[in-house]
Amino acid sequence: MLRGRAVTLRPATDDDVPALAAIRATPEVRRWWRGDDDLAAAVRADLADDELSVYAIEHEGRLVGAIQWYAEPDPDYRHASLDIFLDPAVRGAGLGGDAIRTMVRHLIDEYGHHRFTIDPAAANTPAIRAYAKVGFRPVGIMRRYERGADGRWHDGLLMDLLAEDLRD
Repeated sequence: MLRGRAVTLRPATDDDVPALAAIRATPEVRRWWRGDDDLAAAVRADLADDELSVYAIEHEGRLVGAIQWYAEPDPDYRHASLDIFLDPAVRGAGLGGDAIRTMVRHLIDEYGHHRFTIDPAAANTPAIRAYAKVGFRPVGIMRRYERGADGRWHDGLLMDLLAEDLRD
């Protein structure tokens, strides 16, 4: 279990699937975190992925989202990639930044990572602003990076963070 200032991170379990699927089903999250119509199956698939580590984000004893990370296995390109989603009801309270800081510190201390990436949709300005507050910097636009719910390709923004740039 990892403790931040206001959040607790713990490995997500099958018991978390209904709550995480419900958060992913909210329009504000689903817009950016798509998946099949069966979001519970999508969450279960993430939990079953051996290369992905998924943590439940808790605030005041309530599950409010998830943060996950993946490590690049090639030692010459070593880094960790992060993704996060939060219940819209708790946005704006700094919980996302707290969760990211807590996870990044854990990945530095326990795994020796020095570089981190995150890749929000280029149009997701609230997420981009939140990641910048933690210390992530834009690297560049990934053109036509992911297919949207409308069937069209949309740009993504690659952002990275070096361990020494992590902001409190």
